[in-house]
Amino acid sequence: MLSAVSFLTVVGRARTPGPTTFRWFPLVGALIGAAVAAALAGGREIWALPVAAAVAVAVDLAVTGLLHVDGLADSADGLLPHLERERRLEVMRLPDTGAFGVGVVAVVLLLRFATLTDPAVEPWSLVAVWSISRTAAAAVPGFVPYARAEGLASAFLAGPDRWILLAVVPALALLAVTQQGTGIAAGLAALVAAAGVVGLARARLGGFTGDVLGATILVSETVALLVLAAHR
Repeated sequence: MLSAVSFLTVVGRARTPGPTTFRWFPLVGALIGAAVAAALAGGREIWALPVAAAVAVAVDLAVTGLLHVDGLADSADGLLPHLERERRLEVMRLPDTGAFGVGVVAVVLLLRFATLTDPAVEPWSLVAVWSISRTAAAAVPGFVPYARAEGLASAFLAGPDRWILLAVVPALALLAVTQQGTGIAAGLAALVAAAGVVGLARARLGGFTGDVLGATILVSETVALLVLAAHR
């Protein structure tokens, strides 16, 4: 578990990920979601909803060390332009961020902020959503090949298991309790969004990378939040 905590958050010393690291992603995701939920719930007691939402977004970025944001930016720069496969992988390795990355990150962060200002979004539903997003990321190596010969995510490849997707069941149950039918729809939408990101990567890279996993986490969470904030 400690390797998953140190990999997904800024807590603890850096540890080398291993084959069992992915198995703890659902739980660590729930813990990160709990931190963001506590910030949102506490912030709503102190400030106006927009300020509380901004604090919650900031806490999420701080706890994760912007790891997933970096992955989202690199994935956008590599997957969205018209490039050859090898050029896409090369672009995703570069330390700078291009126009696609800046634009996509800005839109995603704005959507996350806007949805969290909605009082219809129950803060503690974030525990489940954050767990589902990381469960989806943990399941990816069980379905899709690694796109590089070696990279950040290569240390995980000996341990992926498709059965980890069963961890979404308790998360969906929590969403059903906190947000009823809308919560279940949000959880399922997160899984569909994750599959969409991974499918795009498979089509354009031939597989996934560590950056793609980060993009999968942020996009799936954001889509779930949009469903939770939808008014019918």
